[in-house]
Amino acid sequence: MTEGVLVYNRIVAGEESAQRISETLTEEQAEQILAGMNEVIRAGEEMRKLRAEMIKVFAGFGWTQERIAHLTDMSQPAVSKQMAKHKTDEPRPPMEVSLNQRDVPWLEGRLWGLAEEISETLDETAHCTRYVNALTRGKKRFTPQNIDELRRLVEEDLRLHRAELSGGYQAAYDEIGRGLDLPSKVTTTTSASVRRSIAHQIQRDLLRA
Repeated sequence: MTEGVLVYNRIVAGEESAQRISETLTEEQAEQILAGMNEVIRAGEEMRKLRAEMIKVFAGFGWTQERIAHLTDMSQPAVSKQMAKHKTDEPRPPMEVSLNQRDVPWLEGRLWGLAEEISETLDETAHCTRYVNALTRGKKRFTPQNIDELRRLVEEDLRLHRAELSGGYQAAYDEIGRGLDLPSKVTTTTSASVRRSIAHQIQRDLLRA
């Protein structure tokens, strides 16, 4: 076999090898492609679970299926089906919604609500904006480390923007901070995500009042 033929064969073999590589994704490439999709899927599953928990809470308040269906943007048969799943559950008193509760999920929800209000008041220029948006979208979890970082960012915004934020923001943070430093061991049958979401909304409403 001549040298020219050998060179030709090596070139052809190299092209075929390159073609095979380009037609196969690496595990790292696949992981990068799926990362965003997995976040959306996971967030969707978590939101469905949270909505189901919320329906239980609303039913505990004595609200009708029609009213719950309207609030959750679900059909009444779908709400009825959700409620039927929990008919055999132990009856429990309506969830307490007063602001001054000291369990960790409740305090985390208040901090989350406070941070969102700061962000909106400062037209999304607050130091906490990106972090709180990541928590809201499910890209970050409510871990102790993430809560500590959110506290640090909120403290920085409160220090730098005293003139733009009313005293109610600082007072709310002081109360939340004391609670998170020494939380109470509260026993509750309501999930942490539900308590967090309700505290978040109540805190925001109070700051707007």
